[in-house]
Amino acid sequence: MELKINTNKNKEVIDITDTISKIISDNGWRGGAVLIFSKHTTCAITTADLDPGTDEDTLDAVEKMIPQGKYRHPHNPAHVGDHIMSSIIGPSVIIPVDQGELVLGTWQKIVLIELSGPRERLLEIRYLRTS
Repeated sequence: MELKINTNKNKEVIDITDTISKIISDNGWRGGAVLIFSKHTTCAITTADLDPGTDEDTLDAVEKMIPQGKYRHPHNPAHVGDHIMSSIIGPSVIIPVDQGELVLGTWQKIVLIELSGPRERLLEIRYLRTS
């Protein structure tokens, strides 16, 4: 199933945990896992602690990993760093589901990390059933 998320800023962290939980509930998914996959090369999916300020800390830290350079990206060399950051963080997560609930740690949230917005982002959500 496809999920559309509209981002509002050039770079931001968006908590999608409740949205994924609702999809699980609405579809009656009980046990197994859920795969959340970004269909883009300038946003990423991961888990994060979202205490106040940690979203900005995450964005700042990831941006500092990317060196300035003379990039050769044909349509917009200025956002090569966004592609690299997305690759480092990754396009997807798989989260266990038990009795219809996400199995997350106390502070874990599922987040979309926008690196080149604002845009409409498409996520593929797949239920991975266990036997």
